[in-house]
Amino acid sequence: MTNKTYITGLGTYLPNEPVNNEEMEEYLGRIADKPSVARQRILNQNGIKQRYYAIDKQQQSTHSNAEMAAKALESALEKSSVDTKSIELLATGTTQADLPIPGFASMVHGHSSLDACELASFQSVCASGMMALRDADLQIRSGEKKAAAVVGSEFASRLFKASRYEAQGVSQLSFDTEFLRWMLSDGAGAFVLQPEKNPRSYSLEIEWIDIKSHAHQQDLCMYAGQNNNQDNTKSWLDYDSYESASQAEAINLKQDIRQLDQVVKTGVAHYFDLIDQGKINAEEVDCLCCHYSSEFFKKPIQELMKKGGGMIPEDRWFTNLCTKGNTGAASIFIMLEELTYSGSLKNGQKILCMVPESGRFITSFMMLTVHAPESASLLKDYPVRKIEAPELVVEKNPTSEWLVRQLSQIWIEFETKLLQVPVVKKIHSGKLTLEDYKLLIRDLRQQVIDGSQWISRAASNISIDLFELRSAFIKHTATEHKDFQLLEKNYQALGESLEDIQSSPKNLGSIALSSFMFQQASQPNPIDLLGSMFIIEGIGKRLAGYWGEMIKDQLNLDENQVSFFTYHGVADENHFHRLEEALNHPLMHMELAQKIAQTAKITARLYHMQLEELGNY
Repeated sequence: MTNKTYITGLGTYLPNEPVNNEEMEEYLGRIADKPSVARQRILNQNGIKQRYYAIDKQQQSTHSNAEMAAKALESALEKSSVDTKSIELLATGTTQADLPIPGFASMVHGHSSLDACELASFQSVCASGMMALRDADLQIRSGEKKAAAVVGSEFASRLFKASRYEAQGVSQLSFDTEFLRWMLSDGAGAFVLQPEKNPRSYSLEIEWIDIKSHAHQQDLCMYAGQNNNQDNTKSWLDYDSYESASQAEAINLKQDIRQLDQVVKTGVAHYFDLIDQGKINAEEVDCLCCHYSSEFFKKPIQELMKKGGGMIPEDRWFTNLCTKGNTGAASIFIMLEELTYSGSLKNGQKILCMVPESGRFITSFMMLTVHAPESASLLKDYPVRKIEAPELVVEKNPTSEWLVRQLSQIWIEFETKLLQVPVVKKIHSGKLTLEDYKLLIRDLRQQVIDGSQWISRAASNISIDLFELRSAFIKHTATEHKDFQLLEKNYQALGESLEDIQSSPKNLGSIALSSFMFQQASQPNPIDLLGSMFIIEGIGKRLAGYWGEMIKDQLNLDENQVSFFTYHGVADENHFHRLEEALNHPLMHMELAQKIAQTAKITARLYHMQLEELGNY
């Protein structure tokens, strides 16, 4: 393994509004209409002041676990330097998925915008997120994957609804069941992993991940699916019915709190083992992100570290347990997302992550190194201008005015959708990479080289009695036939070979667009292609120059590397005047206007597809 693994985008999703301690029982419900006796005692110990629930005060779900995970994933992708089509692996971790079957990753994938990819579902408790992260890390390091997404997500609150316990005929919960009711909450976090750093935002290099199970030495501590932690012979599936399993309280989530002290000791023992292996030097750790479920356990952890000579000063500890709650497998994701984008990290700092799991005792650690972007390269958003159609000046008659209204509406819909295309989103968010730009140039060149050819074909099929329109097409050909050479020169100015761009194939969208253009151009009197010219020249007039300046700025390029875009921002103003002249032809009638509008609509869809399918050959 020669690659490194970097976390290049971190995202979270916390559902609905924060819920404070006084409101909790309004969401979870009172059992037998009686307030909890243990609630305040547990809250005093765990130190949590607010949390998030994916249920409302009627105990109805507002999201699914998979939906929250997908939203966190989209947030991480927005902050990374990759698009949804580039993700080759989705690995997920959760305690309880929405469905027993299929795997949680399948459900998250179904709610996401990812293309086809490999999936890995990890089901455990808090450590399941670390398991998913470990799998993705190894695949990136091995070179098998170039981009992976990892999600940790939890939806605990629906397990604690009062109606569940009341249906069991329970009026007062055992402390093992009651305890978790005031400890756990909902939320999701996600990471994007790549073998290279994010050039415009913070990246966290994964130095190593170490996970150990201690189940061979310990009994169940946190569990669901059997009546008590000593009854290892009868699963909830072994009961005669689901109802009887519920009545026996075998489906309730429970915590044997008597073992929690041992969880702390086991975790710290693993910590010192890693020190002995030379993986951790406590003095070099700049920040410790420790997922403890309650502030109650923080002091015992610190005391054990101090006794062993491996104390990390408290001012280097980071947690958001108080404000984000205990979200199990998602906690370390949510913690690191807040820390990373807090503005407090510095280049080269070491972050140690500690994630114990009380299920049947799993301890996990991860070491990260901070890679901060240069201040000049910090991610910045470029404004999206007001969406409006390129202005057309035509003669005042009902047919021309109708056509202008139709073309304007088609343009507004086109530009709105265009802003959601991955490469365009990257341009506006400042996340375009040099490789993205090279791909854009390569794919555009293959379509642009066809442009003058279909216009020439269209001109040759326009009859002599439509001489003015024929002349307009010919003039357009004269100005367009060398555009592809600008793209080639830009590509070469980026240090790439002419042969590379000339031999690159058309992507699926370019094939569809060119095929349609040539088909229409081969028809007798293909005047409807004025609709295509409106879309393509409109891109030049309204968008190309603007994109060119943004690309030039964020990639620190010279004019000779972006001139195709900046040139069209000026030249297509003149081209548009010729288009206006053609639309003002005296033979314009409603049937032709309708065909022009339809062709504009088809061209807009196919041009959108061309940009959406970059690299898909």
